[in-house]
Amino acid sequence: MKILIRDIKALLQTENETRSKVAGAEMASLPAIENAYLFIEDGLIRAFGSMADFANSPYVSYSGHSDIHEIDATGRMVMPAFCDSHTHIVYAGSREIEYIDKIRGLSYEEIARRGGGILNSARRLQESDEIELVEQALERLEEIRMLGTGAVEIKSGYGLTTDSELKMLRVIKKLKDLSPLTIKATFLGAHAVPAAYKKRQHAYVDLVIEEMIPLVAGEGLADYIDVFCDRGFFTEGETDRILMAGIKHGLQPKIHANELDFSGGIQVGVKYNALSVDHLEFTGDAEIKALLNSDTMPTLLPGAAFFLEMEYPPARKMIDSGLPVAMASDYNPGSSPSGNMQLVMSLGCVKMKMIPEEVIHAVTLNGAYAMGVEDILGSIAVGKQANLIITKRIPTYAFLPYAYGSNKVERVIINGKL
Repeated sequence: MKILIRDIKALLQTENETRSKVAGAEMASLPAIENAYLFIEDGLIRAFGSMADFANSPYVSYSGHSDIHEIDATGRMVMPAFCDSHTHIVYAGSREIEYIDKIRGLSYEEIARRGGGILNSARRLQESDEIELVEQALERLEEIRMLGTGAVEIKSGYGLTTDSELKMLRVIKKLKDLSPLTIKATFLGAHAVPAAYKKRQHAYVDLVIEEMIPLVAGEGLADYIDVFCDRGFFTEGETDRILMAGIKHGLQPKIHANELDFSGGIQVGVKYNALSVDHLEFTGDAEIKALLNSDTMPTLLPGAAFFLEMEYPPARKMIDSGLPVAMASDYNPGSSPSGNMQLVMSLGCVKMKMIPEEVIHAVTLNGAYAMGVEDILGSIAVGKQANLIITKRIPTYAFLPYAYGSNKVERVIINGKL
């Protein structure tokens, strides 16, 4: 399919020379072309520029051709589709009863001690077959696609047995075949300690290292490995062991870190060249210093902080210190039951005092970096995959995070297809 989008009010996140990520003060500047055009062929961005240049380009002759799908984007913005680098979209059923418990005053950790939380999702997932899980996940993928997401990372971690973790990862593999979205899979066997291993956490860590990781790697089921390194979950030393085992089997690290306390997870992630460290509600000077000397992407999940009524990560301090920042939805049934990246942008502005340019970088190019697809997604550049959002008629791009209760997306193009 060939698509010509013309008379675009503003074409956002454009690049003539591609960047892998945007950091520090550069996040305040958003490259854009007003009154623009964009041409797509064979699923890729082939050309873009101003309408003034369009008249003298070879693409002007394409206008009106029967084999060209032409879109008039008058009054509308065009930008890269969102890259959501941290989700748990494969799960069985919802957990609104725990939501009520939370309203009544129980903490995340208290709910977990009562058998709720991750262990609740694990029980449900263990009882579900792959067909059920695929059908539920496809509905969620369609939901986020219509809200503008074109790429998504999906974690295991609700299995917590070898068979169920493999089941989750096989489901994700099927989703890669069935969904048009770009999908990355992450093995998160160390998401929580199963009830059967209570007071024997070391034995569960051994199971993850000695049995799960070799099988996951042997079947080629995961792109990355993750550990929930935090108070009440996995220690810095256990995380160290698990990551080392994963690396030996070709799995690059991504870390859940510092959501509940200063856990050392950020430093462990940096030590092992983690692609990203995620959550980061507890981030101080030592953690920022470690990240500044690394290629690891700090990834913030404001939906979880909002839903759990926690302190938000210090995004302003991180960016002002020179760090890049990505944001993701953490879409999951217990602590962030939404994959709406438009809402994530709004939370970034309202709760973490990021400006619109910064949140757009955080959910496009930096999000792409955090899931290892920055070479093909995350910006408007010739040769990149055509995963794009066409907005509704909006006055400025600041309207995207400003109008937090509405869907500003009118059309989504994935792999060059409407």
